[in-house]
Amino acid sequence: MNAFTIGPLMFSPDRLAAILAIGTFLGGAEILARTVDSRFAGWSWRAALAFLIAARIGHVLRHFDGFAAEPWRVLAVWQGGFMIPAGIAGVAAITLLHLRRHPRLLLWTAVPAAAAAFMATLVIQLTAGVPPTPLPSGSYTSLAGAEVTPSTLTGKPMVINLWASWCPPCRREMPMMADVAATNEEAAFLFVNQGENEGTVQAYLEREGLTLDPVLLDGLGRFSRHYTTPGLPATLFIGADGRLRSVHMGEISREALLTGIGKLRDE
Repeated sequence: MNAFTIGPLMFSPDRLAAILAIGTFLGGAEILARTVDSRFAGWSWRAALAFLIAARIGHVLRHFDGFAAEPWRVLAVWQGGFMIPAGIAGVAAITLLHLRRHPRLLLWTAVPAAAAAFMATLVIQLTAGVPPTPLPSGSYTSLAGAEVTPSTLTGKPMVINLWASWCPPCRREMPMMADVAATNEEAAFLFVNQGENEGTVQAYLEREGLTLDPVLLDGLGRFSRHYTTPGLPATLFIGADGRLRSVHMGEISREALLTGIGKLRDE
């Protein structure tokens, strides 16, 4: 499943799993605060915050070189990027600190933690995998004026980015996408504009100083319907056989993009 939409909001499966897991954790701790000991109320919020901070720090340290070049991205948490073991270590540390004088309460903390882990695992399992959708048939016109038939572009892993110039997350990720596309040799890139005309696309690329190749013009949004992507941007990871392997909905980080390419390479 590509994403979940709730009104105007769109969530990828992993982010929905995280939101529901944190909600389950806080809800379970609130029940303990009302039935066992009120100290669990303060502990739960500190533990949740410790998890997020520690997991983010762990991810940043793991990919230190990339963040050192663009330190502002440390705060770009909307792109995702959390190291679960580091987050668990953060929760353990804050739990021992908060309840160090009340050892009898420590065992109770396993209840909301286990419930949160179960919720996250359940959501991930229920949403695991995507259908091996083949590349779309038919021809598309590139920004350079050539006719391109996507279904013939097999033999090498491919990253397809569905985007539009009016989409803020698309604009934020595009310079990074262009850089990776220009320097990466493990996968081909295909930038498929959704719903805009040639003049609009060309003006945007020139204004931003971006070089993308190739750019396909998909004025009717056929790619989005073909892969059932409910929003933009969408990054599709395609195997060498031309079939879909995974989808990243929403703005993607450099680390997530390179990880997805690495998985295609290792097939």
